[in-house]
Amino acid sequence: MSQLPDSFARWFASRGWSIHPHQQQMLDRADAPALLLIAPTGGGKTLAGFLPSLVDLADGTHQGMHTLYVSPLKALAADIRRNLTAPVTEMGLPIRIEDRTGDTSYTQKRRQRADPPHILLTTPESLALMLSYEDAPRIFAGLKRIAVDEIHALAESKRGDQLMLALSRLQSLVPGLRRVGLSATVEDPDAIAGFLARHPDPCPVLYADPGPEPDISMLIAAAPPPWAGGGGRYAIPEVLEQVRQHRTTLIFHNTRAQAEIFFHELWLQNEDALPIGIHHGSLSREQRAKTEAAMVAGQLRAIVCTGSLDLGIDWGDVDLVIQVGAPKNVKRLVQRIGRANHRYNAPSKALLVPANRFEVVECVAALEAVKARDLDGDPRGPGPRDVLCQHLLICAASAPFDADSLYTEVTTAGPYRALSRADFDACLDFVATGGYALRAYDRWQRLVERDGLWQLRDPRSATRIRQNIGTIMDTDLLKVRMRGRGGTPLGEIEEGFAATLSPGDTFLIGGQIVRYEGLREMVVEVSRRADKPPKIATFMGTKFATSTQLSHRILRMFQQDDWPELPPATRDWLHLQRRASKLPEPDRLLVESFPWIGRHHTCIYGFAGRNAMQTLGLLVTARMEAGGLDPLGFVATDYATLIWGLEPVAEPGALFAGDNLRETFETWLSGNAVMKRTFKQAAVITGLIERQTQGQRKSGKQATFSSDILYDTLLKYDPDHLLMDITREEALKGLVDFGRIEEMLARTSGRIDHVITDRPTPLAAPLFLEAGRIPVEGAATDRLLADEAERLMSGTGLEMSAEDQRRWRVPF
Repeated sequence: MSQLPDSFARWFASRGWSIHPHQQQMLDRADAPALLLIAPTGGGKTLAGFLPSLVDLADGTHQGMHTLYVSPLKALAADIRRNLTAPVTEMGLPIRIEDRTGDTSYTQKRRQRADPPHILLTTPESLALMLSYEDAPRIFAGLKRIAVDEIHALAESKRGDQLMLALSRLQSLVPGLRRVGLSATVEDPDAIAGFLARHPDPCPVLYADPGPEPDISMLIAAAPPPWAGGGGRYAIPEVLEQVRQHRTTLIFHNTRAQAEIFFHELWLQNEDALPIGIHHGSLSREQRAKTEAAMVAGQLRAIVCTGSLDLGIDWGDVDLVIQVGAPKNVKRLVQRIGRANHRYNAPSKALLVPANRFEVVECVAALEAVKARDLDGDPRGPGPRDVLCQHLLICAASAPFDADSLYTEVTTAGPYRALSRADFDACLDFVATGGYALRAYDRWQRLVERDGLWQLRDPRSATRIRQNIGTIMDTDLLKVRMRGRGGTPLGEIEEGFAATLSPGDTFLIGGQIVRYEGLREMVVEVSRRADKPPKIATFMGTKFATSTQLSHRILRMFQQDDWPELPPATRDWLHLQRRASKLPEPDRLLVESFPWIGRHHTCIYGFAGRNAMQTLGLLVTARMEAGGLDPLGFVATDYATLIWGLEPVAEPGALFAGDNLRETFETWLSGNAVMKRTFKQAAVITGLIERQTQGQRKSGKQATFSSDILYDTLLKYDPDHLLMDITREEALKGLVDFGRIEEMLARTSGRIDHVITDRPTPLAAPLFLEAGRIPVEGAATDRLLADEAERLMSGTGLEMSAEDQRRWRVPF
């Protein structure tokens, strides 16, 4: 057992602490090539990760950078620096700790390159940027350890894939580098360990005591939840009462728009003028920092927030977490619960507020999953090739490379361990020449091979490569500032939303109503002259889909005879559904057909998540169109798709039968806007389209125009181009979630329960209130126009009957 140095032992004792077993284990196994620590929030996880570094640096002999800490959030890096500074200062350790993120000044970044701190706290993007410099070998020469915090969050996105490629590069620069992964919520520890480790090295998993069960329940409001919607405004009086009863409350929302709406309504009902803040990723850096500082100082009673505060920021006085809206994912819920009582062996307290009637069921299912410690998560696929293409450019910007050596290096990264040499060479050829159809264009001739080494064709292009590093897609955001010279920055809104604004329109941002004055130099200028109700700003914040595991738990709940754990209104609703139709079953597909307001409706209960159910609507309506059923439109939620049209569905099995569903889908996809949007993202990540040129960021419209031209060119002349292949792959698993549809069809395997009723069923009723209806332009529209033209020509008059008016005005 490694002995804790006297200065550290005295510091622990001065705090009334003793070293936790998992912290001692991390110290004992400090020389392991890789370790994954799973410890509950508040269990000293971060200190465990840094303890070997602090002990190693205590004698003051190490020169240069010793430890690199990588986190998904800029705010988390700043928080860790605050928390680490305390023990370093109190023990008088000769250790310099700094952070380096997108918020760090240019001057400080230059100084860090010249004189790296002992411990550097950063993000995946900043690390990739540092590796692109010619002096990267010198910057990292003394590096001994790298700690990846909240590794589960990074493993779910391309940012994690980019980080693992960066680690493979670092390991080549400093072969003795030791890796540590830290997380509180991991559903598949072995998979995360394989993701972190240098392939084929092992990565042992250390487990801390999970601590006490959380104190978590559902908030019961005086008003019942609405049938549809996602705001949770009906429960604001009860939420305010909980805020009064606790020191600091975090109120989580699933989207930034919902957080803005709730914060605005909360202020309108906040008669006691309780200090309440808002925090999300589209707010300005200044406003986020102001909220964080107020939280640290204990000046806020509540913070309305999104995923920007999901992860391990240590707000010590938070004693309650409220989740508004169904969590959609058990792992995310556990992570958010852990923000309360951020102390070891203190139970976290949390309340769930379902946003609508169906979410009551989902919240109860999530509560049961938390109690059973049943985390969810989809298995990881192979590392995406668009990220690999960007990594090849980063390597070339740093120094010429040998293809054989770099291929070997890349395949040591967990996500790319199965990468074939043919796929690697295809990515290299694309990065070097642009591929077959683009080879003739000089602008995409980026690499050349000289003396067996690949290098930049024009060394000056290294600057452009560095300006465009990253996998986060934010090209469609516009800055929002108060009007006037040096106006206060408020945050960002989507360019598509800004395009709907006219001077004088008002909208919500940062919890305040602002008036749109104009667009100047790609900045939305606003004032506080708000004189009419606000539009709701739309943000790029993640729109979560209910996880597969949580959906299956809901379906199993439906098989109970009764639901004593549900509120009476929800329990009666499910019993009524059972009498009027039936409840969906795990291994069967329920399809309901009924007439309503002159239209035939079909409701499909697939429980595959919103993206997949929306895609299912596109596929099924395409088959209905081909079968002469004349669909008019559809709407989708996480659990069902409702379709309306002119003809009834007699045999729903035909809509799902056959082995060519994927082929049908890919044919539809090739000409759809989803494909172009996915292509644009892949083109930006691979560097084919630049987000910034000479320090100026392109507008979303400019990037879209460029990508649309490229897409149409490749579709016509080179449909098998690498970028088209990447686009098809990404579209299938990303925006449309086709894999979830295939899982649903495999699970039900042609077993369909078709229930025909004379009116909408209780479970279908909420879908009539859902936003986001998608029209189907096809034979049904032509048929309606032809019928109306014939009626007008028949001499019966120009006045439409009341029945006809209903048929035309109601989309169902």
